[in-house]
Amino acid sequence: MAASLISFLLVAPVLLTAAGPVHGSSNDTVPLVIWHGMGDSCCNPVSMGAIKKMIEGEIPGIYVLSLMIGKNVIEDTENGFFMDVNQQVSMVCSQLAQDPKLKAGYNAMGFSQGAQFLRAVAQRCPSPPMKKLISVGGQHQGVYGLPRCPGESSHICDIIRKALNSGAYTDMVQKHLVQAQYWHDPLNDDLYKKHSLFLADINQERVINETYKKNLQQLEKFVMVKFLQDTVVDPVDTEWFGFLKTGQAKETETLQQSVLYTEDRLGLAAMDKAGKLVFLATEGDHLQFTKEWFDKNLLPFLH
Repeated sequence: MAASLISFLLVAPVLLTAAGPVHGSSNDTVPLVIWHGMGDSCCNPVSMGAIKKMIEGEIPGIYVLSLMIGKNVIEDTENGFFMDVNQQVSMVCSQLAQDPKLKAGYNAMGFSQGAQFLRAVAQRCPSPPMKKLISVGGQHQGVYGLPRCPGESSHICDIIRKALNSGAYTDMVQKHLVQAQYWHDPLNDDLYKKHSLFLADINQERVINETYKKNLQQLEKFVMVKFLQDTVVDPVDTEWFGFLKTGQAKETETLQQSVLYTEDRLGLAAMDKAGKLVFLATEGDHLQFTKEWFDKNLLPFLH
C-alpha cells in the first residue's frame, strides 16, 4: 500500500502514513542522523518520529538519532524559527562528537532546512566523519521568497515575511531569524555576501575556506532530492544547488553553470567528476513522496 511523506511548510512536519516491508538486518549498519525542518521537531510521532521508526523497521539494528535542538520538543520547534543557525550547528557538532555510537562515522539525512544545516556540519565538523549526506528538499543556495508558509500559525509566518521584507540583512534580523540566515537576494548581492551570517559563509561567497572544501569532499555521496511540483521553496532549483542569476529574479542557473561550480569554490565540481553527487527528482509538492519511492531511491544509501 502506497504511503506518503507530506509536508505543509517550508520544511514542515513530515507525515508518515504507513509502514513498509522489513529488509535484511546487519550488525555493522552505519548509524543515521536526521535533522528536521522548520515548524517540525525531532520527535513528532507523525513526522520525524515516524520516519525514525520506519527506518529502524527497514534496517533492523540501525541507530537513528533524530536531532533535538533544545531541551524539549517545544524548544526544538521554536529554535527552528528563531535560534542562530551557527549556534545550532555548533551544538549539533558537540552532540555528535560526544556520542560513542557515532565514533566510526554516520550517514546524515536532512529534511528541507535541516539539509543545509547538516551540510554545514559536514564542512565544519569532520569528526566523527559524515559518510553520506542525503538532502531531502534542502535549500543549498538559499531561498528568495516564502510562497506558501502556513507554519505553526499564520502569525509566525507573518512575522517572518515582515522581517525579511523590512531588512533581511540587518544584524538584528540575521541573528534572530533562522530563515534570514539562508535568505539569498539576487537583487542585493553585495548585501547578501557581506551580511549573511550563515549561507554566504558555508557557500564560500566571501573567501575560500579550504577546510570547508576539504571536509565536504570527504563525503562518499551527496544526494540531493528535488520536488518537481514544489510550491514552497522558491526557487526550486536551490534543491539541486541551482539559483537565480545575480542581478535579476526571473532566470535561474544550474549548479554546473554557477561560479561556485566553475571556480570549484566548494569542491562540488570535483565531487561531481568523481561521481559523488547524486541528483534525484520526484513528482509532488515539498516533501511529498511515496514510501515506495523512498525505499527504491533513498534506502539503498543507508546500508
